[in-house]
This record gives sequence, structure tokens and C-alpha cells, in this order.
Amino acid sequence: MAIIGYYKRHMKRLSWKPVATIAVLAATITAFIWYFVSHPEVGQQLSQTSPKVLITILALDLIGIVVLAFVTIASVRLCKVRLRLPDSLLLTMYTAIVNFFGPLQSGPAFRAVYLKKVYNVSLKRYASAALVYYCIYGGLSVALLLSGVLKWWLIPIMLAGALCVLAIGRSKRFRPRLEQLDLHGWYYLALATMVQVAVVTLIYYTELRMVAPGTDFSQALIYTGAANLALFVSFTPGAIGFRESFLLFSQNLHHVSDSTIVAANILDRALYIVLLGILALIIFGTHAKRHLDIKSTD
Repeated sequence: MAIIGYYKRHMKRLSWKPVATIAVLAATITAFIWYFVSHPEVGQQLSQTSPKVLITILALDLIGIVVLAFVTIASVRLCKVRLRLPDSLLLTMYTAIVNFFGPLQSGPAFRAVYLKKVYNVSLKRYASAALVYYCIYGGLSVALLLSGVLKWWLIPIMLAGALCVLAIGRSKRFRPRLEQLDLHGWYYLALATMVQVAVVTLIYYTELRMVAPGTDFSQALIYTGAANLALFVSFTPGAIGFRESFLLFSQNLHHVSDSTIVAANILDRALYIVLLGILALIIFGTHAKRHLDIKSTD
């Protein structure tokens, strides 16, 4: 059975949610345009962007894709499957495009279906591995968000991660699922996720420094934590609208101004679309669809 065909039939069950997604997306874009027109300082901040910095951010985005490929390798390793780096890279690129243009945050669903069809990884087992990943990712993000309050941010990172793992490990509901996983290599996933969060932090820090040179690294850490947590509740492409809301609600922690948040996110969105274009060229140039055995028809 074709992977994309199977995926599309599965997503048809969520027919009402794309409508809600489009509505939220349209409202968010309208709000962006209104804010941009009524606050000329945002345009002034963006006009100061340097081509060298833009290239640096794009390079960091590409590095982030590579790191995500290692995250995928470490995740499926928990499912007792060995995924080669070239395959993981192509799958990660495909997932990034699907996640942005598909309904909801549909990239993980596409990846799960692919692994089911090609590597026979059960959806429940992969969901359990994804739960471990999101636990680590969420713990790191919460720690970053609270780093400005607790100051010594390495301590909250360790505590948040440890408490999260203990809570899930002792849960009667999730223990049977975790027992299906090969957790001996969980530290590979933890390390890959830490590198992923570090790269994202560098991207946000570079963007903030571009539009507001006075931004310090501690602000970027808190800013990253808030932005990352938005992914857990969003159902728009790239968490558009939700990320900005989280960043505005957490202003008392990171103290980044409204105009800087808007300018930095406009810059981030624009460069991410360029990144997706680069990924699409790589996918077509390497015949990734055929290499991964992804077919659009049965």
C-alpha cells in the first residue's frame, strides 16, 4: 500500500481541523500585517538585516535538519530499528515539508506511517519512542523558560529531565509501552535532543541580535524555552500564531519587546520558507521519493 495514500486516508478523518487551521492561520497573518503597518519600527529593525547573518541563520537551519536526522535515528533505535543517516536525512527533509504544508503538525504522523510501512515499526511502539523524545524536549524547554528565574540553568535542566523520566517510568499507564522499547540507548536520544535545542537557541539568539543588538544570551535561552513549548499546543504550519502568543505571554521572563518578537519571527518565517525551498530542491535532485520508496498512488 502506498505510504502517501495511506497517510492521506488517515488524515481525512481530521477533515474539520484543516478548516480550523486555515482560520487561525488567516487571523494570524492579518494580525501580523496590521501590527507591521501600525508599528513602523518593526520595518526599521528588519531593514538592518545583514546578508552575512541571513546566510549564517540558513546554515544553522540546515545544521538543525541534520541534527533532527540524528534525533530520528535515535528515536527508532528505541524501537529496535537501525536507520541509516542518508535515509534519515531524506525522511527528515520530507517530514519538514509535510509538517509545514500539511494539516496540523502532521510531520510526525507522516514519519510514523513511513516507518510502519517500510520498517514495520508499530505505531504504538513509535508513539512510545516519540513520547520519550517529547518528554526530554519538553523538559529542556521548561528548564530554559525558567532559567531566568532559577539563574543556574543547568540545574533545572537536570531536575526537569529526571522528574519527567521518573514520572513516566512509574506510570502504570505508560510502563507497558516503555517495556516494548530498547531503552539501553536512551542517552543517544537525550544527547541528540540537547544538541537540537542548542542549535535552535543559537538560531533564535542570532535572529534576536539581528533585530535588537542589545539582546543577551540569557534572554535568548528563555525565549527559546517559550517558543519550543508552543509546538505542543499548535496546529498551524510552523506553530504560526501560537509561538508568538507564547513569546508575548512570557515577556515578563525574557523581557524581549513586542516589536522585536514580531520582527524576529517575520525574519524566522521568511528564512524557514527559503529553507523549505532548499530542502525541496535536494529532495527532487536526489530522487528522494524513489529512494525512500514513497509512492503517491497505490
